[in-house]
Amino acid sequence: MLLLLLAYLGGVLTIVSPCILPVLPFVFSFAGRPFSRGGLPLLIGMALTFALVASLATVAGGWVVAANQYGRGLALVLAAVFALMLLWPGLAERLTQPLVMAGGRLSAAQGDGQRPWAPLLLGVATGLLWAPCAGPILGLVLTGAALQGANLETAALLLAYAAGAATSLALALLAGGRVLVAIKRALGAGEWLRRGAGLAMLAGVAAIALGLDTGVLAQVSTASTGGLEQKLVDRLAGAGAAGGSGAAMAGSAGEAAGSQGGGPAMMMSDLSGAAPVTMTMSAGDAMRMAGPGAAPALPDEGGLPPLDGAVQWLNSPPLSAQALRGKVVLVDFWTYSCINCLRALPYVKAWADKYRDQGLVVIGVHAPEFAFERDTANVKREAARLGIDYPVAIDNNYAIWRAFGNRYWPAHYFIDAQGRIRHHHFGEGEYAESERVIQQLLREAGMHNVADGVAEVHGQGVEMAADMEAIGSPETYLGYERAERFASGAAVPDKAADYTAPAAPALNAWGLGGRWAVGPEQATLAGPAGRIVYRFRARDLHLVLGPAPGGKPVRFKVTLDGAAPGAAHGVDVAPDGSGTVNEQRLYQLLRQSGPEADHTFAIEFLDSGVSAYAFTFG
Repeated sequence: MLLLLLAYLGGVLTIVSPCILPVLPFVFSFAGRPFSRGGLPLLIGMALTFALVASLATVAGGWVVAANQYGRGLALVLAAVFALMLLWPGLAERLTQPLVMAGGRLSAAQGDGQRPWAPLLLGVATGLLWAPCAGPILGLVLTGAALQGANLETAALLLAYAAGAATSLALALLAGGRVLVAIKRALGAGEWLRRGAGLAMLAGVAAIALGLDTGVLAQVSTASTGGLEQKLVDRLAGAGAAGGSGAAMAGSAGEAAGSQGGGPAMMMSDLSGAAPVTMTMSAGDAMRMAGPGAAPALPDEGGLPPLDGAVQWLNSPPLSAQALRGKVVLVDFWTYSCINCLRALPYVKAWADKYRDQGLVVIGVHAPEFAFERDTANVKREAARLGIDYPVAIDNNYAIWRAFGNRYWPAHYFIDAQGRIRHHHFGEGEYAESERVIQQLLREAGMHNVADGVAEVHGQGVEMAADMEAIGSPETYLGYERAERFASGAAVPDKAADYTAPAAPALNAWGLGGRWAVGPEQATLAGPAGRIVYRFRARDLHLVLGPAPGGKPVRFKVTLDGAAPGAAHGVDVAPDGSGTVNEQRLYQLLRQSGPEADHTFAIEFLDSGVSAYAFTFG
């Protein structure tokens, strides 16, 4: 009953999630009609379709993703037809002429509301469009469903989630219906309202067809609904780990500084706006050495949790814990704009290549930090650019993340051939120790001639190892939910405002210049030009950036202490400081040589629309 309540409340909260916005026009197209013959059938069709697609996803794997994409295409066509019929009643008569002899036309069902099958059909289409929209609670529901298998309880949980969403939409529809009826009576504007509903539906279809629901809307922070859902999970179900993996749970975002050779790790945000914290974590704490020169005595940290719940798999069909029995497995949690993940990636790729023929399976679990990292097209592009050829599970709903009880990027879990987690490591560093764990688990699995040496890895560009001793600046977010040390006055949330960049900022202070709209995750340039200034101490400076809406490139110029960077330019910047933002990713803007000191960095954007998310250093 507790899980059913959680699922229902999570569905209710879906209405405040950005990904629900494109389907709202379809729901409100029936506002002002009898609820039992318009809105109710639509919501029933929507809820049942969503529950069906989600249920199939728990048991059928990757083919459901493809099937759902075809379904979305058909749904878009159907929704467009309904919209055009609202705009031009004559079109409805022409399109439904073949159905006259069969009894009743679709236009009649739309016009007098006597036949509920037309809104029910539109509800089915809307359910297909809405199916990918999910938050943390649905991730928890799907994880529990995967643990228990497909059964009546699974269906009940998914129906409860869908019912919660239908409830909130029904309340909105009923309230909206009263408003529309009042307007009709006062102004006699029924014809214009009907046409307005049709235009709104067409706009929704266009937004989804053009990918704006995962493009522009993907840039909208999911913090509002995510925070509410996470608080419900923590309060009603507890915040413990679900997989027995021994992973630490934390409740705020920031860097976890490694010890005993371990580098920093990004911690998962609880989306509550809490201040960043620093946490010490070492893989050496999870191992006990049997003696000098002896193999480590690796503990049993629990079974490999289910790998269900990914929205898509790259480079492989969906993998399961059962299918991986007999293999040594390395699970790497990462996200493509995380500098710590990028610096650990050369080692993970080297291990995958070196030990693939001896029975090692490397699985990358891509769990997004920023909203734009939920876009599967972005993940595909970056995985290909980074040369990742091993299986990658796109864990947009954090189903696998929660099953492991994970809280860090990067996080490495080492699983033996019996399906038991034997070791884990959070963050960068301790690569030799991690490789020796792989070797030991391969030997335990009966593999012969396993090499004793460790791979020679030399990362290039953003993947080059950091100079940890020289870093004197922390990761810094530009969105108001996690921003610190802002030196341009008080930020105005979610509205465009003019800011003045500080002339001489203190160490680790930063500011904006020009007209910017500061959102929960990012600052977006609202004027024709603008700049960002940061006083830092590190060898490398990176900034997570996104182009203007629609992917329009944005030009920029970088300066270091007021001059062109020259030899200190990063891989994404020319020596004269020029560069272009054309993708949503991490950009390396500076790489210095010689002794580190305090410097003032500035980036001038020459075009509007750029989004800036976070500074990281190396």
